[in-house]
Amino acid sequence: MPFLALGPREPPRWAGPLLLLLQLSEMRPVESLFRAKACQVTAETVFWSLKIYQDIMSLDIPSLELAARDARGLAMDAVTKSKSGHLGLPLGAAEIGAVLYGHALSHNPDEPRWLNRDRFILSAGHGSMFLYGWLHLSGYALSIEEVSNFRQLHSITPGHPEFHETPGVEATTGPLGQGVSNGVGYAISAKMSEARFNTPEHTIFDHHIVVLAGDGCLQEGISQEAAALAAHLQLDNLILFYDSNNVTLDAMAPVTQSEDTGARFKAYGWDVQEIDGNDLREVLAAFEKARAATSGKPQFVIAKTVIGKGIPEVSGTNKAHGEAGVKYVAEARKALGLPEQTFFVAPETKVYFAKHKESLKAAYAKWEATYQAWRAGNGDLAAELDAAVAGKVPDLLKVIPKFDPAANIATRKAGSDVLQPLAAAMPLLISGSADLHGSTLNYIKDGGDFTPKNREGRNLHFGIREHAMCGLMNGIAYDGIFRPSGATFLVFSDYGRPSIRIAALSHLPVVYIFTHDSVGVGEDGPTHEPVETVAALRAIPGLDVIRPADPEETAGAFAAAFEKTDGPTMLVLSRQNLPTMNDIPVETRRAGVFQGGYIAKKETATLDLILLGTGSELQHALKAAEDLGPGTRVVSLPCFERFERQDAAYQESVLPKAVRKRVSIEAGVSDPWFRYVGLDGKVIGIDRFGLSAPGPTVMKELGITAEAVVAAAKSL
Repeated sequence: MPFLALGPREPPRWAGPLLLLLQLSEMRPVESLFRAKACQVTAETVFWSLKIYQDIMSLDIPSLELAARDARGLAMDAVTKSKSGHLGLPLGAAEIGAVLYGHALSHNPDEPRWLNRDRFILSAGHGSMFLYGWLHLSGYALSIEEVSNFRQLHSITPGHPEFHETPGVEATTGPLGQGVSNGVGYAISAKMSEARFNTPEHTIFDHHIVVLAGDGCLQEGISQEAAALAAHLQLDNLILFYDSNNVTLDAMAPVTQSEDTGARFKAYGWDVQEIDGNDLREVLAAFEKARAATSGKPQFVIAKTVIGKGIPEVSGTNKAHGEAGVKYVAEARKALGLPEQTFFVAPETKVYFAKHKESLKAAYAKWEATYQAWRAGNGDLAAELDAAVAGKVPDLLKVIPKFDPAANIATRKAGSDVLQPLAAAMPLLISGSADLHGSTLNYIKDGGDFTPKNREGRNLHFGIREHAMCGLMNGIAYDGIFRPSGATFLVFSDYGRPSIRIAALSHLPVVYIFTHDSVGVGEDGPTHEPVETVAALRAIPGLDVIRPADPEETAGAFAAAFEKTDGPTMLVLSRQNLPTMNDIPVETRRAGVFQGGYIAKKETATLDLILLGTGSELQHALKAAEDLGPGTRVVSLPCFERFERQDAAYQESVLPKAVRKRVSIEAGVSDPWFRYVGLDGKVIGIDRFGLSAPGPTVMKELGITAEAVVAAAKSL
């Protein structure tokens, strides 16, 4: 019951607050006000209803309407000039942008990474000109020249928003639904930050996460996984605007969906509102109600909009989604009152946003005073936060004790042992699992669980939601305060692969602790035995894939992963026990992982044969070397990516080009290894799916043995 239902006449001064109060309290009918048992009105509700009504009445409608027009013009001009892009959302949701960036969001364009800013995420990243237009108008370091270079080489206005590229862009979006999961991750990070850093005297974190998504985002499974978890975790700092324009790319939305989306989100446990998304007052009322909510629920706002609004020939149809409206732009611009000059922003709009920016900076200065007082009284917390924001990590190898030389354990167990001292050394390291802590063994002991009642918990229970887990970890990493890690079985990495790819593209320091790494899984059979998975992950640029061979290599792998701050790392760990390679010094094994590859066994005569192995198969290469003579070298190559970042001299010292007799062994597909053994060498791998039998039996049946290495070497 929006108060606008009162009609165009000026309502009585009491009418707006009363009707908004009823809406906030969800009371039907009005008589419930007078029923003691049904009455839910509190002093806080009255306060917020009056505050929201006051805020709505202060909205500068003419200025924001003009700004929405100018934002539509920028989108039309940019898409027209680039001859590509998406007009639908920037035109259809312009009023949402006007309210958020022109009035409601708490942010500071001069400090894009301000710790307590409201985070805005455009999940429907194809509508990137929506974001670029409003960032420009707001006064971010995004010039009109950059806006006009939309989608051009080396511009900071790429086709879809990219983190690190454009000031004010909070997440790399485009693959639909990613931004929804990122928003949930941001909201988790915010709740953790509030619990860890706020004090009774000083509140330095109290911001909100705002996400704008469309039908495509909400149809993708990742958003459903993330939304269910957000409700379960009671993330009431998350506001999701659903740009509900009844359109998808190919056709009108009813062709592919007939659900009641609002009912679905209510069933998850969200508060749900429905508004006219092209009405400035309704957008603000919904936002303020969501921001003031005390229900403990995330907030879902269904904003009914007209896609492509402003171009009558395509508006309201699926043709408006892309650039089909470009041929009508000239007439549309005239109808909107825009001059012939392209990339035009009215002087009045510039003045309005300049004044608004000053008010934002004043609010920031007020926060800054609180922040400095907090720093003065909480030196340890301030140092911890500074280190996190700067990406500083201690020398982690120094904090990991050496393993018992007699250890005969799986690398997943070694990883569990390593994680505990790392968590002690990195208090903002968090760990989660997709319902598999008991198998992946990555639980931080004494870290507690993150729940609605314990926001300081360091262990996240993602449930059976691998894709959401990976997307949420990206959101936490984008926020840049906590160091996220998460676990599942390696074979299920394909469920999270799109988010893993985005983590690499965005240079996010996410750590994946994925176990059960090969056909050594055994009895679970081929559905759970990865053979092509490691190779597929190695194909992702910027992702370090580390497959350690024993406990000490595992120590090096974990240290390398958490010390890396410019991209993600995949730790690939065994289910089965592996022997400890005591013939190789501990320091050599640990440091060797940092380098990606190293000499595990040096030849004692003229070098004429190199054996290469990784993970659980390195043991077979070492054993085979005993039968192949003193001219045999064994190289451990746990991480291709790290090895290839070493200088040419180091690579040559480990794998001299002159030695062409080479054999590699890994329980996975053969193809990646030919880059190291060449056409003259032999690769022992598994180019088929696995078998259901005890792990050692499967390995032997598929030829992953020392005897196979010996035979291959002798055949060269």
